[in-house]
Amino acid sequence: MKQISKSIFYIGTDDVDLDLFESQYPVPEGMAYNSYLIKGGKIAVLDTADARKGEEWLANLAEALDGAKPDYLVVHHLEPDHSALISKVLELYPGLVVAASAKALQMLGQFFPGMDFGGRTLALKEGDVLDLDGCSLKFFAAPMVHWPEVMVSYEQESGTLFSADAFGKFGALSVSGFYGEEEDDWACEARRYYFNICGKYGQPVQNLLKKVSELDIKTIAALHGPILRKDLDQYFKLYDIWSKYQAEKPGVLVAYASIHGGTAKAAKLLGDMISAKGVRVKMMDVARMEVSEAVEDGFSYDKVILAASSYDGGLFPPMYNFLHHLQDKAWQKRRVGFIENGSWAPCAGRIMKDMVSSMRDMEIIEPIVTLKSVMRPEDKPALEALANEIIK
Repeated sequence: MKQISKSIFYIGTDDVDLDLFESQYPVPEGMAYNSYLIKGGKIAVLDTADARKGEEWLANLAEALDGAKPDYLVVHHLEPDHSALISKVLELYPGLVVAASAKALQMLGQFFPGMDFGGRTLALKEGDVLDLDGCSLKFFAAPMVHWPEVMVSYEQESGTLFSADAFGKFGALSVSGFYGEEEDDWACEARRYYFNICGKYGQPVQNLLKKVSELDIKTIAALHGPILRKDLDQYFKLYDIWSKYQAEKPGVLVAYASIHGGTAKAAKLLGDMISAKGVRVKMMDVARMEVSEAVEDGFSYDKVILAASSYDGGLFPPMYNFLHHLQDKAWQKRRVGFIENGSWAPCAGRIMKDMVSSMRDMEIIEPIVTLKSVMRPEDKPALEALANEIIK
């Protein structure tokens, strides 16, 4: 059990055996399910944990309570990786009251059918303060960061922001470090986490940032990832960039999906052409890159070249899957050029262009460069023209 301040204790758990978070995102360094206990004259438990770590979390809770009885269970976010043990805690502590947003309380029965919550709930709204007799939590609504019922809270005496899923990252704390400043690169897995978990909801994240901007925040305690205590401005700056769909890195992302290598060869030549002009280039083989990593890179650059083969009268599936994920996460505000390849009926360019054109504030670079099976010397002027156009 770690102590964050004189009144705040960490009671979360690590899951180093988890392979896929939300059954889709690889987590080679596991996942942290963060939970906290505040001890004032009254005691509040802040969120629970995933059912996979139920026994360990309950042991952490009992150790932190040291025989005391909690008064409140604060639910910032009802997703099961943070709330699976609510019913168990209510059974163990009959006097406990669940404090959450009205929307969360409305949804409780969906996750715990048949359980009677009568007389054991407290509905919280924007600006409410939960007085713990020596500690106090002020609440701010954060709908769609990244579920509609989410709230964050601010412990006013210690300056701790309990930020729910905001400022979270992939990785178990036993692997990546308990405090953010102990990590080599917080932003790497935090970026992948943000764009894949919260990326669709840029405006709600902006709304939240505005609400908490006037607070004297000394610590950020998210539901995943390390406790952040130093240089907090850097985390707010990155979240501001990400949630505005701005490019974090200068340069051009060249993302290609090649069946037999012909498209890859052209994409790499284009990358060399752009690099020769003094512009940073990131090459990405979409067919061999895990899609959540690809989505992260897709959001990192404001200039993107998509190069793909035609396939079965459509688009080579790895590229289609990549663009489909970007659509789902509200990819926008990018300049995009295309290379297509097809041996008898090239159609990849048209499909990629249609998918990108359906997104918001996208600048399409014309014309599409079309290859027939393999790149020929006469194709190089078109590639050079595309290189010049993308970096304008």
